[in-house]
Order: sequence, then C-alpha cells, then structure tokens
Amino acid sequence: MATVGAPRRSRRGWLAGIVPLAVLAGAVLALSALHAPGLARRGVPVERLVVDRTTLRPGLIELHVRNDGPDGVGIRQVIVNDGFAPFTQDTKRVGRLGANTVKVSYPWIKGEAYEIKLLSSTGNTATHRIDVAAESPAAGASLFGVMSLIGLYVGIIPVAIGMLWLPWLRRLDPRWIRFALAATVGLLAFIGLQALREGQDIGAKGAQALGGAGLVFVGAGAAYLTLAGIDSWLRARRERARAAGPVGSAGAALALLIAIGIGLHNLGEGLAIGSAYAIGSLALGVSLVVGFAIHNTTEGLAIVAPAAGEQIPLRRLALLGAVAGLPVIPGALIGAAAYDTSLTALMLGIGAGAIAQVIVQISPALREKRGGALLNPLSVAGVLAGLAVMYVTNLLISV
Repeated sequence: MATVGAPRRSRRGWLAGIVPLAVLAGAVLALSALHAPGLARRGVPVERLVVDRTTLRPGLIELHVRNDGPDGVGIRQVIVNDGFAPFTQDTKRVGRLGANTVKVSYPWIKGEAYEIKLLSSTGNTATHRIDVAAESPAAGASLFGVMSLIGLYVGIIPVAIGMLWLPWLRRLDPRWIRFALAATVGLLAFIGLQALREGQDIGAKGAQALGGAGLVFVGAGAAYLTLAGIDSWLRARRERARAAGPVGSAGAALALLIAIGIGLHNLGEGLAIGSAYAIGSLALGVSLVVGFAIHNTTEGLAIVAPAAGEQIPLRRLALLGAVAGLPVIPGALIGAAAYDTSLTALMLGIGAGAIAQVIVQISPALREKRGGALLNPLSVAGVLAGLAVMYVTNLLISV
C-alpha cells in the first residue's frame, strides 16, 4: 500500500504546485480579454526608437530600428542633414519591442558624417548619427575570408605564441610558478573588468526595454553560475573515477576552464571588431595587428600557467588554444553581418562572468602553503604585474 500511495502523493504535490500558475494565467487572460478596464494609458504617447544597426549601400541607408518604448510608433518622415528624404519601411507601425527596417534613398558620400532623424506620426523624433560613412560589407565568401584573417591575427596566433612559454614555466622554481599564476589572475582581472566596462557602454546604446547595460550583469551571473556547476560536476566525476584508475589532472582541468573563459571573452571581442569593420571605423593596419598580437599573447600564458608542473599532450594544448582563440572568427562574422547591441552586451557579460569564476579557481594556488595567506607579497606582486602588462599592451590597440 505504501508503494502505491507514494506516486499518488507525488502527483498531488505537483498538482498543488500547478494550481497557483493556472490561477495566475487565468487572471492575465481575463485582464487581456477585458482590456484592463480603468488602466488605459492617458496623455501623450511615450515613443522611443533605437537604431540597432546601420547598413550602407550605394545611394541607400538602411536602418534597423527597434521600438524601445511602451507605445506603438509610426514613422512618417525621414530627415537626413536637415533635408527630407524618400524612404520605405517594412511596417507602418512598430509595436513595443517590435523591429522595423527603414530604407532611405540618399546619395551619401564616403567619409562624410550624417545626422538622421526619424519623425513619428505624433511629431516626436529619434536621432541617429553616422560619424563616418562607409559601405557595409556584403555577406559572402569575401567577408568570411576577411573575418577569418582577423580572427587568425588577433585570436589564434597570439594565443598560440603565448602558449610557447610552457617549457620556460616548467623550468621555474615553484615560488615563481605561484608568481606566474598570480600574474595570470591580474591578466584575467583586467580582461574581465574591461569586458564589463565595454559591455555597459554598448548596452547603454541599445534597447533599454531588453535590459540595456543590465544584460552585462545577467550574462556575467549566468556564466559564473554555469561554470561553477560544471567545475563541481567535474570534481565529483574525478573523485568517483579516482579508484578506477588514472584521471585527468587538476591543472589540465583548470587550464580548460581558463581557455573557455578567454574564448567567451574573445567571442564578445570579435563582435566588437566585426561591427567596427562594418561601419568602416576599424583600422585594419599593422598597428592594430601588432597591438592585438602583443595584448592577446598574454592570454596564452594565462592558459598554460596552471599546468606548468604537468605533462599535457600536444593535441590537448592545440585544443586549449583553439577553444580560446577561435571564437574571435564567428564573433567577427556576426558583428560584421548582423550586429546587435543587446547581444554584444550579453556576450561581453558572459565572458566577464566566466573569467571571474576562473579567478576563483586559480586563487587557492597562490598560497605559499596549505592554510597560508592568500595575499602574500609574491602573489600581490604577481597580480600587479599582470595588471600592468595588460594595461600597457592595451595602449597599443586602436579600433
């Protein structure tokens, strides 16, 4: 009888949990059907249009617009540099969080600046500036080739070069290994803080109804908790398998977590690079390549530092480098072909959260001995050195 009664109690428990949700759904449906009597909006409509992306073709300016306000918006006129311009649009009225593509016929000139105003049916205007006009790249083999080269220059090659420090790290005294790990913490902290700052700046320019700059913290929290859960699962799995035979080393597992964190950051970095390329503001020259090469080389050092005392197969090292460096390519492709401010802010936040979790994993290795102080002179010096290196190399980058 007890065996039969347990499933019944379980089903009743689930039904009891579903009842409040059903009542809430019924209340929402009732309000919608009755059009929420007494709660109708009064006064002047609140209209907010945000331009997510601008695409320039010869004689054509294409604006990808999103309604960021609570009321619907109808675009009636487009003004370019104080002159009315002919245009077409996908829909006559854009609902809340809805999107619209406005195609403006205008003979723009390369290198010139333009101010575009979208005039709504109520007389409100939304202003968008194009600082430097340049034809947007067309999606295709050519774009894929250029973005792949950018990913190779600023992601894969620098990370691979930095990983070449592994033989040198293996010859160091254990104290200097701790210094290298502390420097890794400094490197990662700089990258994470930079991602948070860039994500907030980008998010503030996008649709605030979708989260705006807050998406950075949503992504950071989600990535931190996800990686914490993965790390806990890997630890439990290693403990269960320890009695059955050899298991993966802790240093190699930490190197993988670092590579994942850096890879997620580089995905957001690729989005920013691709979007800059799309609007013609990316300085594709020797200075940019050299700057990123020096700056991102330190990421390779951060990956191999935790595994300096262990033997890792060459194919495993190649995998770690690919995990960290390859995401620049899809990020750059998305940024150049379909840039979205909200997505970029979210991805930069995910990178920052992943890096924060990696720093938590590295920190115990900075102690001089078990139970020793975490912030000992050597570890403090290493963290400061890592921050200083990233700051100096960051000065070489100009996007």
